[in-house]
Amino acid sequence: MTKRFDVIFLITGLLVQVLVYCFAPTHWLSLVSGLLGITAVILCSQGNIWTFAFGFGQIVTYAILCWMERFYAGIAMNAFYFVTQIYGIYEWRRLRTGSSAIIAPRSMQMVRFLTLCVVVAVVSVGVGWLLQQYTDDTQPYMDAITTTFSVAAQILLIMAIRQQWWLWLFVDVLFVAMWIVAGNWSMVALYAFWCINCVYGMLRWRTLSAK
Repeated sequence: MTKRFDVIFLITGLLVQVLVYCFAPTHWLSLVSGLLGITAVILCSQGNIWTFAFGFGQIVTYAILCWMERFYAGIAMNAFYFVTQIYGIYEWRRLRTGSSAIIAPRSMQMVRFLTLCVVVAVVSVGVGWLLQQYTDDTQPYMDAITTTFSVAAQILLIMAIRQQWWLWLFVDVLFVAMWIVAGNWSMVALYAFWCINCVYGMLRWRTLSAK
């Protein structure tokens, strides 16, 4: 994939976010979070360490939106993201190829990856039950599943493991459904584009691994 395609893909994502906000406006933080989020994930799919610079802003704005919608697990998830972003900068600096900002991704054995998925699924059921019993979370099990799988995906991202993209794709599809129910179309557009970015990331990281 060429640098021209990278630029076009980024501009397209940003324009989609702006257009959706113009036609279906919600809280202004949704637009800000969406623009920061799209930039961050596209840089991530390119293996660019600058992804963390935009990621910090997206985390803070998205946590506020989760609070407004009473997605409590989502708030906890973003607190976790904030901490891991700091470690991620250190880890990705170590994995850079030469003096560039681009990293060299790694891979996980399939047996370990599938085991991780099973463990996370079991944990998500328990978290969903706790949210249903002890909070007024509007979508407890959906909130729990997206949160626990996001945590697992974030850990793989920090470690630069290629299989992270499969987890993010699963999570992003669920987030699309969750925000449709919440009626926030800026967030729907964000996560729909992130689904496309997951495929882009899979292809791009395969190329980076080969190099």
